[in-house]
Amino acid sequence: MALPAYCTVRERAGYFGYLAFCTLVFLFLIAPIVVIVPLSFNATPYFTFTEGMLSLDPEAYSVRWYADMFTNSQWLNALKNSTIIAVCATIVATVLGTLAAMGLAANNVPFRNAIMAFLISPMIVPVIISAAAMYFFYTRLDLSQTFTGIVLAHAALGTPFVVITVTATLSGFDHSLVRAAYSLGANPLYTFRHVTFPLIRPGMISGGLFAFGTSFDEVVVALFITGVEQRTVPRQMWSGIREQISPTILAVASMLILMSVLLLVTLEMLRRRNAKIRGISE
Repeated sequence: MALPAYCTVRERAGYFGYLAFCTLVFLFLIAPIVVIVPLSFNATPYFTFTEGMLSLDPEAYSVRWYADMFTNSQWLNALKNSTIIAVCATIVATVLGTLAAMGLAANNVPFRNAIMAFLISPMIVPVIISAAAMYFFYTRLDLSQTFTGIVLAHAALGTPFVVITVTATLSGFDHSLVRAAYSLGANPLYTFRHVTFPLIRPGMISGGLFAFGTSFDEVVVALFITGVEQRTVPRQMWSGIREQISPTILAVASMLILMSVLLLVTLEMLRRRNAKIRGISE
């Protein structure tokens, strides 16, 4: 963004100094993540840049670790488990979060703030505390080391994201549209499908994507309540670091970074679409 012509030298210096500071902070935060990607193409089984890599020798680079990721039975099983668990947890979290947000959107809900604080508490409480509590609770219900247990646990962690995004969407919702539909003889189900749902759908999808990313990347709860059969990708990475250090972990981490970037791009597209639907110009 160009500065106005009337800006003084001091204001220009402060502006560009602020940009430089933000750039340095960004590089400090993103550098450890970016380093992982080139290391995942290392031809040798080490976590360091070799002389060949630094000199850009083609023989020093290889995709052997990506091939191992897609041929190793342990990684494939972990990927399958993570995908199934994340999809199921996302569906549960999206349904529960949407219903909760719609219920809290009513004006006559008592203790609304307290209920909202309770619903988003999994985002505030340290994950290690939630994991320990889920472990003791699910053990009593015989849900520990089961797919049902890990799905419910990840759904509990992902529901707050759906509640927040759908609540934000409903904040600008025109409730007179619902009353108009009722006045024309529409039942509640028809009104939700054809009036409410199209308007809150971007918020639901955004929250669902957040819930999916949270489930797919979660490791602390997985360490507590998953067994060998339910081993997910993050837990497999944790076990790989402790038991046998392999650059395959770097390849998996690079794929997770790519997935995160795609999720962010999708969320930005949904945000722009939601703004367009609501008539907000950028």
